[in-house]
Order: sequence, then structure tokens, then C-alpha cells
Amino acid sequence: MPRLPRLNLINVPQHIVQVGHNNLPCFFDDEDFQYYLISLRNASDQYGVDVHAYVLLPNMIQIIATPTIPDGISSMMQSLGRRYVQFVNHRYKRSGTLWRGRYKSSLIDSDAYLLTCYRYVELRPLYLGLAESLEDYEWSSFNHHANIKKDNLIKDHRLYLSLGDTVVERAQSYRKLFQYSFDRKLLDYIAETIKLGHVLGGDAFKEKIEQIVNQRVRPLKRGRPKKTNKVEKESKETA
Repeated sequence: MPRLPRLNLINVPQHIVQVGHNNLPCFFDDEDFQYYLISLRNASDQYGVDVHAYVLLPNMIQIIATPTIPDGISSMMQSLGRRYVQFVNHRYKRSGTLWRGRYKSSLIDSDAYLLTCYRYVELRPLYLGLAESLEDYEWSSFNHHANIKKDNLIKDHRLYLSLGDTVVERAQSYRKLFQYSFDRKLLDYIAETIKLGHVLGGDAFKEKIEQIVNQRVRPLKRGRPKKTNKVEKESKETA
């Protein structure tokens, strides 16, 4: 299936992914990770984007964020990309591209999938064998949501805040979400959605987005239109 046009809608969360060129590393030590997070916070503040969750992996970044102004996320990612590439090229005496093309993104039906996407993003270090526990991985938002270490980059979404009346209650409820293993089909669905730039949500949410942007966001069904059976057609005509 082809990728659909990238959509940027105010107050609709997005799942953002950017991968290193040829899957090569784009972070080489702690200072690189720290610089990227500082730059992400500055760019998100500058372009009115609320960052809700993230993970930085050696060759990839994943972010869950909501724009509060038109084209907020695209402006943020362009600024962030330029700033970080300049930093890496200067620091390591290199030149050329660092990322594999432009970032990918998909809109998220927040009520149905947002916290699921938090888990999807924050579980990456475990799935990739980069840490033995989520608490051990420093470069994700899990420790913020689990009330281990406050992260000033994060702006909590209303759905996370609804998990409890206090910071402790929310953290306890959030941790419980990780007691259940991810369904393999759901993992594949989220991965395919971000790969193709499709909307992550049900038909009602997709229809709402189509009405807002006045364009199709659902891929056309594969194959040719189904032909009407000749016998059925004749029987309808004589009925």
C-alpha cells in the first residue's frame, strides 16, 4: 500500500518515527542523547508541540506528541533535525546525512490508542535487548510516567492524568498497564500504521479526520471491484 499524505492537525496526537540512514547509529554516547533531548524540548516549546512520550534508541527516535499550532510538528522536526545533525557532524568531524529521509508519522485516536502507543514506544528498549528493565533505560519517558524521575520535557496528556488523582496513583495505574504482554497483531498493526503513514484508529475516527481534511485517509481496498454475479443480476431483474 502507498503512503498517504502526511497530516498535521491541531490537538490530535501523532506517533513520530525517524530512523538513522541505512539503520546506522545516530547516537554514539550519553552526550548525544542529552543534546537531542535538550534540543527536542527547545524545539517543542518554540513550535507549540506537547511531547507526551518518547524513546531514543541508538539508531532511531520515537515520539508521541500533540501540536497546538498549525504545522507545529513538521516545523519542530525540521528544526530539531538540522540542529542535531550539525551537532553530530561538528562533534565527530563528519559530513552528510544522518537520518533516513524525512520522519514518518501517523495520527492517533487518543481515546482508543494513545496509552497503548505510550507502551509501544517505551517498551522498545526491552524488545531490542538494550536494558533488563524499563527503569534501567535512561533515554525514554517511562521513568517519568512511573514517577521515578520527573522529566521536564513531558507534558502529560489528559488520558494519562485520568489514571489517578495524584502523581502516585497515576504512576501505579500506569505500571499496571505493563503487566500484560502486547498482542502480536496489535504490535504489527501499530508498526504498519507508522510505516505507511495511516491513521491509527477506528472507522469513526478516520471518517472524522476525512471530514476535517476533506481527503481520504483510508487506503483503497486491494484488487478489482467485485463483479455482480450474472445469475443474481438476472434473478433481480425478473423478481
